[in-house]
Parts: sequence; C-alpha cells; structure tokens
Amino acid sequence: MKNTTDDAFLPGPRYHLAGATTGPLAGLTFAAKDLFDVAGTPTGAGNPDWERTHPVPQAHAWAVSTLLEAGAELVGKTVTCEISLGILGFNQFYGTPANPAAPGCLPGGSSSGSASAVAAGDCDIALGTDTGGSVRVPASLCGLHGLRTTHGRIPFAGVCAQAPSFDTVGWFTRDAATFSRVAEVMLGEPIPALAPAPLLVAEDAFALADAEVRDALAAPVELLARVLGHPPRTMTLAEPGELAVWSAQRNILQRHEGWRTFRDWIDAANPCFAFNVARNLTIASGFTDAQAAEAASLRQRVLARARDLLEGGAILCLPTTPFTAPPLGLPLHELDALSERISQLTSFAGFAGLPQLSLPLGLAGGKPCGLSILAWHGQDAKLVAIAEALERARISG
Repeated sequence: MKNTTDDAFLPGPRYHLAGATTGPLAGLTFAAKDLFDVAGTPTGAGNPDWERTHPVPQAHAWAVSTLLEAGAELVGKTVTCEISLGILGFNQFYGTPANPAAPGCLPGGSSSGSASAVAAGDCDIALGTDTGGSVRVPASLCGLHGLRTTHGRIPFAGVCAQAPSFDTVGWFTRDAATFSRVAEVMLGEPIPALAPAPLLVAEDAFALADAEVRDALAAPVELLARVLGHPPRTMTLAEPGELAVWSAQRNILQRHEGWRTFRDWIDAANPCFAFNVARNLTIASGFTDAQAAEAASLRQRVLARARDLLEGGAILCLPTTPFTAPPLGLPLHELDALSERISQLTSFAGFAGLPQLSLPLGLAGGKPCGLSILAWHGQDAKLVAIAEALERARISG
C-alpha cells in the first residue's frame, strides 16, 4: 500500500483519446475520475480488487462520450478514494494526489485526482462525481470551480454508483470561462444572461467555518451581492443544532444506500480495503431499513426548506468547506473530525438534490477556500452565469 503524495493520474502508461475534430470544446483536454468508464480501459474505482473483478468496459460513460464528441481530448484516468468513499482525498493503494494549491496538504476527495490534475495544469477539465461533497470539497481545497449538478440532471450511465439518490456528475476547471463552455455541453443549454437575484447568506453555515475562512470570504460575498444587484440578506438554514442532525441523517441514508450497492460484490469477492473504508462499510452494514426510512423522512423536511428559500429564484451562499486544506499525515481520528465538520456544510444540497457551485474566491493563510452558491433544481446554468459575472468583475476590478 502507498500513503505518500503521488501523481493525480493512475499508475501506468498515460493514454490519449482524441475528440471530434470540431466542436465547442476543441483544443481542450480533460481527465476522468476512475469511476467513469472508458472503452477498452479498466475502471478501477480506486481499489485493485474492484478492477480485478469487473470486466473492462466496452463503451464510454455518457459524460466521457459527450466531452469527446464536443471536441475535448481525454488525457487519462485520475485517482479516486476507494469506491468513492472518502471526502479528504487519500488512497492507500495508489497514493494521495498532490494539492498544487496547498503543497503538503490533502486535496479533498473523492474526486481528488481530478482536482489535482486541473490545479496542476495537466488538463483543462476533469470529470468528478459528487455524492456527499466529492466535487465541492476538492474544488474548495484546490482553488477550482467545481459543480455538483442538480440530482439526475446529468446521466450517470457508465459511472460506478455509490448512493443512487445522492450520486451526481460534476466537473472542475481553473477559470469560469472554460467552466461555462463545458456547462453548455454537459447541461445541453446555453448559459443565460445574468439577471438580478436575491442573495441569502446562511449565517449558521458561516458560523461553522474557521475565523480565517469567514474573513477570507467576506469580500467575495460583498462582490457577489453587487453582481446579483441585491444587498445580502442574512438568514439561517436551520434551527440551532439542526445542521448536525441533517448531517447525521444524511450520513445514515447515504451509507445505507452505499452498502446496498456494494454488499453483493463484497460478499463474492472479499476485497481488500484500507482500514477507514472497511470500518465505514461495516458501520453501514448495521444501519436498518427503519433508520434509512427515518432519514428519508427528514430529507422531505430539508427539501421543503430548500423550496421555501430558493424556488422563487434566490441564490444561497455558504462556505464550501469550513477550513482550508489539512496537512498530510494527520491521524485517523483527526481526519474523522474534519470529515464530520465538512458534512454539516455539504448535506443541505445533497439531501435536497440542489445544484451547488464552489467558486475559488477565498484565500486564507495562503491556501484557497471556496465560496458556494446554490440555486433551486435545474438552475445549474444560472449558477454558471453568476460565476462568469464574478470572474469578469474581479478582472475589471
């Protein structure tokens, strides 16, 4: 096993698949998290036993085909946390990808390799998946644009599932203009002109963040309000202590679904896992259908809250992560505590199926921290329009 910093791409020879000779993404390169099928190439899902026990795919995942058909060139598969179970980015088998924006620190996961490759400039775009935060978190820690799409908006065909009622496809870029080009292809619609919108600032979410992160995001929130043409309105997402309850219940439901996804394979293959992954799967196996039903009931209350806040067209903002990239080499109990803090910020969009875009607008202690914007279902393109407007505003000063 390996636990040292390693390349963003899977070990072995790199390969290139040319995209269409013309198209809106011609001239750009992309990488795919090793949950996405690429025809003729094994899909390893971050675990050697998964690769060993699954056939080599004969067709590309929908997202891979879509980018190739739009003219982008595929330059490789990237490291992921094992079977996508991880939020901080480490992998004991293939090494933990570097965080180019914060050397010596974790990149965030489970789309760690994809974020690392884009941040390093090894490709222009990288595909990831987001179940519990696996695009949003590495985008924040590596200083990238990263979108969790509306649940069900992007076909998941040809992607290794984890928890189907949470799984989404997303992607990373370094700049908003490139992100917008990809969005038009992936979402199948033009990015709209920016329209004024109310801005909601979730003060209970900001209260969960380190002071240096709150300070780093203060000016970006003001800029966001100017771009949207409305003064920010401070509010709370939930009653006191309720964000922790949402996080715990989301965790139960997601893990229950994940166990149902993987249990037959585990039973048949008896695969080898890193301790933290095996432990979390063992915990998941103990959750009952009754516990999952209770968590699903809470989801309906979270969804109702999201509808009240956002269905009318408002934009919600909150810190993507409560801290900047943690250093490599932390003991497991500290990593667990960090993961729990992250979960309190990522569970709202996950439970409600909302689009959430992390923007690389903050810098704290020399390391990036993302500001997230959320909208109602299907308004992914609206978030991308806001990102473009923010980038233009920053460039123009």
